[in-house]
Amino acid sequence: MVKFSKQFQGQLVPEWKEAFVDYWQLKKDLKRMHVFNANNGPSNMKPQPGFARRLVSQLRKLPLFGPDRHKDHEAIQVHKKLTISESRGVMYETELLEEFADTDAAKDFFARLDLQLNKVNKFYSAKEKEFLERGESLKKQMEILLELQAALKNQRGRISSTNDAKDDSSISCSISCEEDSIRSTKVEEEQDQPQEILSSELERSPFGYSDSGDSEKVQLEEVKLRSLSARVFSCQGKNLKIKIPLTTPSRTFSALAYLFMEDFGGNQARKCGPHKLNINKTKLHHAEKMIKRAFIELYKGLNYLKSYRTLNMLAFVKILKKFDKVTGKEVLNIYLKVVESSYFNSSDMAMKLMDEVEELFAKHFADDDKRKAMKYLKPHQRTESHSVTFFIGLFTGCFIALFVGYCIMAHIAGMYTGQSDTIYMETVYPVLSMFSLLFLHVFLYGCNIFMWRKTRINHTFIFEFAPTKELKYRDVFLICATSMTVIVGVMFAHLSLVARGYSSTQVQAIPGFLLLMFLIVLFCPVNIIYKSSRYCFLRVISIVPFQVFISLSNPVSTCKFQVVMVDFFMADQLCSQVPMLRNMEYVACYYITGSYRTQDYGLCMRSKHYRDLAYAVSFLPYYWRAMQCARRWFDEGETSHLINLGKYVSAMLAAGAKVAYEKEKSAGWLALLVVISSAATVYQLYWDFVKDWGLLQLNSKNRWLRNELILRCKFVYYLSMALNFVLRLAWLQTVLHYNFASLDYRVTSFFLAALEVIRRGHWNFYRLENEHLNNAGKFRAVKTVPLPFHEVDQD
Repeated sequence: MVKFSKQFQGQLVPEWKEAFVDYWQLKKDLKRMHVFNANNGPSNMKPQPGFARRLVSQLRKLPLFGPDRHKDHEAIQVHKKLTISESRGVMYETELLEEFADTDAAKDFFARLDLQLNKVNKFYSAKEKEFLERGESLKKQMEILLELQAALKNQRGRISSTNDAKDDSSISCSISCEEDSIRSTKVEEEQDQPQEILSSELERSPFGYSDSGDSEKVQLEEVKLRSLSARVFSCQGKNLKIKIPLTTPSRTFSALAYLFMEDFGGNQARKCGPHKLNINKTKLHHAEKMIKRAFIELYKGLNYLKSYRTLNMLAFVKILKKFDKVTGKEVLNIYLKVVESSYFNSSDMAMKLMDEVEELFAKHFADDDKRKAMKYLKPHQRTESHSVTFFIGLFTGCFIALFVGYCIMAHIAGMYTGQSDTIYMETVYPVLSMFSLLFLHVFLYGCNIFMWRKTRINHTFIFEFAPTKELKYRDVFLICATSMTVIVGVMFAHLSLVARGYSSTQVQAIPGFLLLMFLIVLFCPVNIIYKSSRYCFLRVISIVPFQVFISLSNPVSTCKFQVVMVDFFMADQLCSQVPMLRNMEYVACYYITGSYRTQDYGLCMRSKHYRDLAYAVSFLPYYWRAMQCARRWFDEGETSHLINLGKYVSAMLAAGAKVAYEKEKSAGWLALLVVISSAATVYQLYWDFVKDWGLLQLNSKNRWLRNELILRCKFVYYLSMALNFVLRLAWLQTVLHYNFASLDYRVTSFFLAALEVIRRGHWNFYRLENEHLNNAGKFRAVKTVPLPFHEVDQD
């Protein structure tokens, strides 16, 4: 049978851990009390009463003798105190009445127990209030959405029957021009009319900024672009604003194209008189999706609150039973009555709201099918199939066998040595190196998922992944094993043909076909081979460059992307994959230019554009990450983001010095490389340990570590810091030019690149651990979904 402490640890909400009953500390207090009783022995204990005295004691507890007589023989008495607090002004304090009232251990135990009860009540009251406010807001949002959907339906019916809608006020809408509203601010201030805002934000809500000192022309230009996402119109006597922030690249480019047509397309597009406005079905569809997602998150939060209530109640029951067992007193029934009547256990408003959410969701989003609604509100986790484990083992065995065979054949053919076939090393090896670095990174990501899950770090919530679609660690291992089996198999077949003397164009094109096959699988629109995960990866990796381009080149706030955790996490991974990107650049040039037909592998190297592009490929990942830091500084105003930006600028300078040194091979560039790389290494080590990992805290209760640790073994943190320090010094190989035995220098470069990938995978765990601890400190367990409709007063 599983101990309750382990069951409690496994079922509590990780982000709310500090708000749960501190069951482990209460057990320590009981243990100390037990040791105290054992040390004092039976000499200090009260002699056991006889049969007659025990009978009289039991009779006195009956209601016949009245509650006052029974109270005189109770071990404890719990008092309520009215205070100004969030838990309805009620605080609990226990008074010890019998002989163990003078025992410090008992006093400490009940003082801590009261503290835990008050803490639970306060937290439950605050969260319940938060969820109730969300529920009320969602009900209003749903009412507005239903009215607009009805108006859309009436509008379509009216348009289909007649083109004249002048006399129908239910569909009569007119646009008011924001351009004119700036020039007539004083006139608008005199008119106090209610205003409702329809904000159909998709997945990110950008932070805007304004400058009161801008000129009227700049304001007009900003309003023009903002008006693409915010149209003010009157409908049924109300002023409504339809606002769709430009949070995706396609929307932003569409907005810029619209502005171009508006400025140069003629006077008709610039007129601001009132005219007919059709209610946009797409906007309403996005608003409906947002409200649906908000209902799901609200229900998840209420479910967490229900679990919080149940687990804490069980914790109080268990610890009171242990107290009765240790002391021989009967306080369980007395204190448990107080716990049962306390706010967190007696309030039923959250449970009623859960029932309302189920009914509303089933009615409006599931066609009155409650079973279908519960699939969205409480989705079941995918069961881990044994077939996945079987295929992981199968493909891993195949990969090992093929890899050993490939190494033996490469050794016989004299590949990967200083006297190896130059053509093979220049043309085929970059493909194998590129795929190896990529899937090594993916494999380490699978290891991270395993460790995050084991330590209960909610990476799904931090990355904002869909819980039912995100990859499990077994899925990641299967992808790695299968992909590397195919890659090594194709490389083994290709090397066999080359060793036999085949050098035709078809044979040399085999690595290119392998790359093409993987690209086809990656972009395949058919729902096979983890389509949702593939498209999530493509979406995130495509947003990283656009965040920089649009955020900094356009000063209009509505065109900016919000940089979230998954975005800069992906940009960090790209910073460790610069060698892979360089190989990808060369392979693309080799096959696109058709050099594989003529075996002219030096064609790309001789091209000035290729050499210039090598600098760009080395710079871009660091540049993207630095600009993300700049963007976050613009949004949040924290100077720490500027300091983080300096770290990536130093890495960018070090990468540039390395590329220049590899090109020039001069003593001047070598000295510059050593100076810049050394400064960048110190900068990066400080940021790794202090900021990203949250370690090296001087005043921490854990020496040189932070106060809160996920891993129990502290030695692991010290070992990780030492390992990170060593892996950060891998750039010294560029200076020392040390080669392993007679291996080709490209193989040595591959090992160094693999060490950087390993360092990044090692960094990922501690980075998310720190993020999890910071998130848990704010008690965020569910997402706050932005709502589409907002009522504001018109100034």
